[in-house]
Amino acid sequence: MLGQIITNISSYLSSRVVLAPNISTALALIVFGIIILIVVSFFDYMYGWFERKLMAKSQLRHGPTLIGKYGLLQNLADIIKLLSKEVVIPANANKYLFTIGIPAMLSLFIFLIYLMPISSSVYSIDISIGLLVLFTLLSFSPLLVFITGWASGNKFAAISSQRSVIMLISYEIPMLLVIASIGMAAKSYDFISIVNAQSTIPFAILMPIGFIIFAIALLAELERPPFDIREADSELIAGWLTDVPAPYYAIALFIDYTRVLLGSMLMAILFFSGWLGPSIIPGFVWLAIKVLIIAIALILIRISTVRMKIDKLLKLGWLYLLPFAVLNLIYVFLLLYKVI
Repeated sequence: MLGQIITNISSYLSSRVVLAPNISTALALIVFGIIILIVVSFFDYMYGWFERKLMAKSQLRHGPTLIGKYGLLQNLADIIKLLSKEVVIPANANKYLFTIGIPAMLSLFIFLIYLMPISSSVYSIDISIGLLVLFTLLSFSPLLVFITGWASGNKFAAISSQRSVIMLISYEIPMLLVIASIGMAAKSYDFISIVNAQSTIPFAILMPIGFIIFAIALLAELERPPFDIREADSELIAGWLTDVPAPYYAIALFIDYTRVLLGSMLMAILFFSGWLGPSIIPGFVWLAIKVLIIAIALILIRISTVRMKIDKLLKLGWLYLLPFAVLNLIYVFLLLYKVI
């Protein structure tokens, strides 16, 4: 069933122009997709600027200052510079896989944001197992990372992509167990039902162990510090992005910030009651506030942590997070059936 916003746009189009119902619905979906793209682009742009300024402040630097007020146009200048450069395909690269990997990754993450509800009445498509669908599609990202790194024909990029895949798989399993715990507690994998199940107490308080595991695994999925092993400067240059041309590198930066938005929305919906809050403020505003707080927290973690070695990173995932994720699943089961 289409969400309220799609219905409103479709009704508006139908009232202004005589169109078949399926055509007006398709146009409404396109309009909604454009709105999502604008929101994502605005977030990525402003988040990139704010991250540079906050990191510079912590390191006693100024950050962007010259182009635009407070350096707000610096990112725009960087984007124009990167996108205006020539697209050079390495001689040893697999041309088709190399050129499709990064755009496909960006499309995937924007589509995942498209699937997530903004409030109980504003969503694109109502899927009863939306959380499982999202996690299933998200599991394709390691494959796209590997394809992009391997297809470049560069050994540093190939090694980096393999390390990224190993890390992502290691942390996806504990994350999946936490998602199973959330579905068990909410008695549904529908995003709206999960948020409604937190009307009394957020899942971050109900299952603190699961929340900590999910937060750590999310950092790994986003490849944010201390899990940024794909770009170990002293070892792998720029990781699996070593040989990508400037326009593709700009898209890769866009992907990183889009993943931050997706991860922050997931965290807010799954553990912090999503759009629920005092009715004096609209639900989507509550969700936006929670997403921004989580996104800023990710910057603070980046500022205050150092990169983990690959062996310690894998040890954390397999020897600590996985057993505790199982314990969290058992805890929620016992809690659900009022054993504890």
